[in-house]
Amino acid sequence: MKACFFDLDGTLLDTLADIGGACNAVLAAHGYPVHPVGAYRQMVGNGFPILMRRALPASVVAQGPQERLDALTEEGRAYYAAHLSIHTTPYPGLAAALARLQDAGLRLAVLSNKPEDLTCALVPLHFPGIRFDAVHGGRHDAPLKPDPTVLLQMAESMGVAPRDCAYVGDSDVDMMTARNAGMTAVGVAWGFRGAAEVRAAGANMVAADAEELVHILLKD
Repeated sequence: MKACFFDLDGTLLDTLADIGGACNAVLAAHGYPVHPVGAYRQMVGNGFPILMRRALPASVVAQGPQERLDALTEEGRAYYAAHLSIHTTPYPGLAAALARLQDAGLRLAVLSNKPEDLTCALVPLHFPGIRFDAVHGGRHDAPLKPDPTVLLQMAESMGVAPRDCAYVGDSDVDMMTARNAGMTAVGVAWGFRGAAEVRAAGANMVAADAEELVHILLKD
């Protein structure tokens, strides 16, 4: 293995409380029912616009119009950007695990469906000692995961072949992304979705904790 690409939410960082808090703030402001934070485990993963549509009442989404839905999405995004890391923390052992992978010569990068500006703010905030070759999030000019386009572009820019790379994530979207890119799909059991989902989505291996993740990625 020469390089490893990571998902962010549910893989490196536990961001659920802040994501759920932002969505609930918008829902409450407009008189809509809010959700338990745990419910957002099944809503995240496909980008912020889809997250907001999943959080909104189905009747509101059905009525539209699109301009209103876009405005609510932007409101949620703005609230989240202003409260980006109130409760967010790295998962146990992940900072040390990344340092060990880096010291072993593995090249590291992050690709998330979270908006790119927010992704690029969170990664150095929580992993200041890690030298990531690239950090990318969701952009208007590029397809989101599980489309492998951006992931393959990142690998090419780093000069590594997909067959020599792993993509690590906590969801079916992440496992599909890895497989679509021709990379090793490594699932994590500690994330938002759990081991069963990543196994069902075709994970080549599943790490129970940070220590096992290091072992998987360095075993070659």
